[in-house]
Amino acid sequence: MPRYQYVVLTNPVDGREGEFHRWYTETHLHDALRVPGFSSAQLFKIADGAQRAEPPYPWTYCALYDLETDDLQSVVDALAARYNTADMVISTALHPQRLGLIFEAVTGRLEAAV
Repeated sequence: MPRYQYVVLTNPVDGREGEFHRWYTETHLHDALRVPGFSSAQLFKIADGAQRAEPPYPWTYCALYDLETDDLQSVVDALAARYNTADMVISTALHPQRLGLIFEAVTGRLEAAV
């Protein structure tokens, strides 16, 4: 079955980072996993220091979702149908400017040699 990675770059509304973080980790990731085709979800925050690029950075948070499906459009349609409904409430602490892109796996996953 084809595998995809849904990458979503986001920020909280100024002054509402705690609310944003609680909603994302306690509610949103779980809501996303109820969409058929979503197999995993994880939220990341940009690491302090040691970045290759110089600040400022446009995004503070990155959510990664693994998708497995033979019909990607049906997954996208199911996500769109749930978005900001009772099945997937969107917090007002989520900044409206965000970017979400789906990537198709081109290679298998490689692991470093031990």
